[in-house]
Amino acid sequence: MTRPLVRPRGRKMIAGVCAGLAQRFGVSTGLVRIGFVLFGLFGVGELAYIVLWIMIPKER
Repeated sequence: MTRPLVRPRGRKMIAGVCAGLAQRFGVSTGLVRIGFVLFGLFGVGELAYIVLWIMIPKER
């Protein structure tokens, strides 16, 4: 069974978007954070992060 996509209460730096994505897809949190930084250099990362922050529910 796959894990639901949620923002965890722990292991987060700002909103938990990167930690939630890493947990859901089974990759390193650091790798996801580096990806967002690289996308941020092109102006896409910040917008994607904010949209995901709004869309992904918090862990209960």
